[in-house]
Amino acid sequence: MRPSFLGPQHQAPCAHATLFSASLQPVFEYPWEQEWGRGRRLQPGAGRGGAEPTGTSGELSSGVPGVAEQPEPELVEVEVGSTALLKCGPSHSQGNFSHVDWFSVHKEKPTLIFRVYQDHGQSEPGEYQHRLSLQDKGTTLALTHVTPQDERIFLCQGKRPRSQDHRFQLRVYKAPEEPSIQANALGISVNSREPEEVATCVGRNGYPIPQVIWYKNGRPLKEEKNRVHIQSSQIVESSGLYTVQSILKAQLLKEDKDAQFYCELNYRLPSGNHMKESGEVSVPVFYPAEKVWLEVEPMGMLKEGDRVEIRCLADGNPPPHFSISKQNLSTREMVEEAADDNGVLILKSAHKEHSGLYECQGLDLETMALLSSDQQELLVNYVSNVWVSPAAPESQEGSNLTLTCGAESNQALEFQWLREKTGEVLGKGPVLQLHNLNRKAGGGYRCVASVPNVPGLNSTQLINVAILDSNRTTGLITSTVSPYAKTNSTSTEKKLPEPKSKGVVIVAVTVCLLVLAVLGAVLYFFYKKGKLPCGRSGKQEITLPPSRKSEFVVEVKSDKRLEDMGLLQGSNGDKRAPGDQGEKYIDLRH
Repeated sequence: MRPSFLGPQHQAPCAHATLFSASLQPVFEYPWEQEWGRGRRLQPGAGRGGAEPTGTSGELSSGVPGVAEQPEPELVEVEVGSTALLKCGPSHSQGNFSHVDWFSVHKEKPTLIFRVYQDHGQSEPGEYQHRLSLQDKGTTLALTHVTPQDERIFLCQGKRPRSQDHRFQLRVYKAPEEPSIQANALGISVNSREPEEVATCVGRNGYPIPQVIWYKNGRPLKEEKNRVHIQSSQIVESSGLYTVQSILKAQLLKEDKDAQFYCELNYRLPSGNHMKESGEVSVPVFYPAEKVWLEVEPMGMLKEGDRVEIRCLADGNPPPHFSISKQNLSTREMVEEAADDNGVLILKSAHKEHSGLYECQGLDLETMALLSSDQQELLVNYVSNVWVSPAAPESQEGSNLTLTCGAESNQALEFQWLREKTGEVLGKGPVLQLHNLNRKAGGGYRCVASVPNVPGLNSTQLINVAILDSNRTTGLITSTVSPYAKTNSTSTEKKLPEPKSKGVVIVAVTVCLLVLAVLGAVLYFFYKKGKLPCGRSGKQEITLPPSRKSEFVVEVKSDKRLEDMGLLQGSNGDKRAPGDQGEKYIDLRH
C-alpha cells in the first residue's frame, strides 16, 4: 500500500499558535530562537533529530488561531534514481522562508531531516543526511538518488509566526523490465475437469506493482468460474522494487489448438501510463480423433516408376495408431500393408500391380476407439509389351516395307516412329510405310508408344531392317537402348548371311599350297638325280624350247654351312670342292 496521508482526523483546535511546549529544554537551538522568545524546541527523547510540534497527541498544527487548517499535500512525482525538488511556499516572500525546518513523515510520525537558517542549511543525522541540499536561494530542497523507500510525505515549516506548513507527497516510479512468458510445454487435455496451467508471466523490478493482463488471440481474458483463473503474486526485492508473477489457468477446447497467448504489464511513470507486452506462445492441446482419411502424393495422374506416398491422417492430437490396408483382387478382402509408424506407405517405384482400393484405420490408444477412412482407389497408369510386326523385317533393295506397332495400356495410346541412328521422326501412328528401299534404309527403327494424358509415360521397341540384293546384304545389328525408353523397352536383332566371297579365298589359299608342294617335290627329285648341285653357288640354264626359253629359270644357290658339314653331296656321294662357288643353270627338259 502506498503511505497514508495525514488526514483531518489528526487536526485539533487550539487557542494559541503554540507548536512546541515552552517548558521543554531544546536539544539543539539556533541563534534566532533567542529573538523569538517562545520558539520551537525539540522534545527530549525524540531521538536523533526527532521532533514533533506540540499539540494534542503530537499532531502538526499550522499555528493559526482559531480552526486549524491542513492543506492537501503537493504531489511530486519522480523516477527511481533521479532527483526530487521540493520547493517550500512558492507564494510567500523570500524573508518568510529564510528560517525553515524540513520533516519527513513516515507512518504518520514526522522526523526532522534538515534545517535552514539565513539561506544556509544543515542536514540532520539519519537516512537523508547525505542526499539533501538547497537550491534556488534556499527555497528548494533537493533529494538525490530517490529510492522506493522515499515515497512518503515531506513538509517544511517557517520560523516566523502565522506561517503555514507546506506538505509534499512524493510519488516514486520505476518501469518494469520486459515481461517474460513461459508456456506449458506438456500440453493440456480437453478432457480435464479443472482449469490447467497455460502459461506463466513474470515482470521484474517495477514500482509500484505493475498490473498483469492476459490475452488470447488479441482479446483480454477475465476471471471466469471453472473456466479461467488468474493467480498473481509479488516479491519485494532488496532494492524495494517489485517482481510480479502471474499464472494463467484455463480449460481449453479443441478450437484452442492454434490459440496464441501473451501477457501485458501496465504501469505508470511521471509522463503517464505505459505498457509492455510479452511474446506470443501456444500450448499443445490434446483431443481425441473424430475422423481419419487418406492422402496420396503426388497428386494427379500417376505412372509406372513414380515414387508414391500413401499417407494416413486424422484430426486428433496426438494422432492415433495408423494402419493401411489394400484390397486383394482375388478374395476382395482388405490386407494390411507394411506402413511405417507414422502411417505412411511408400511405393519407391510404382507399377500397375499397386493399383487398387486402399483404406486407413486409426486406433486411439486412450479411448481404444477404432476409426476407419473411406476407401480410396489408387490408379497407376502403364504402357507395356510394346511389339513391332514383322519382328525381323527383310526386304529387297527397291521394294516397299510396312511396319506395324502395338502395346498394352490402360489409357489411349499414341505412336511415333524414329530412326535409331539419327533420332529423326519418321511418322506418327501405329503403321510405318517404307517405300523404294535402298541400302541406306537398312538399320534400326524405334516405335514409341506414349499416353498423352500422362506426361512422361511411354515405352519403346527397337527393330532392325535388313535390305537384300543379289550380291550383298546390308543391315545394322544393335542392342542399344534408346533414351526414349522408360519401361518395357526391348530390341530385336537379325543375323545377316555370311559373305560368299569367303569360300573363294579358301580355294585360292588351297591352290597356292598345292603349287608350292609340287615345286618342292620337283626340286627334291632333281636333287636325288644329282642334277641339282647343292654346295655350289652358280646358275645353270635350263634348256627349253625357243618359244618358252625365257619363261622358266631356276636359280640355285649353295649353302656354305651345309657343305662344310658334309651334308650336301653329289650323285656319286662325293663332296663338292670348297672353292666351287659357281652358279649353273639346270636344263629341266631331261
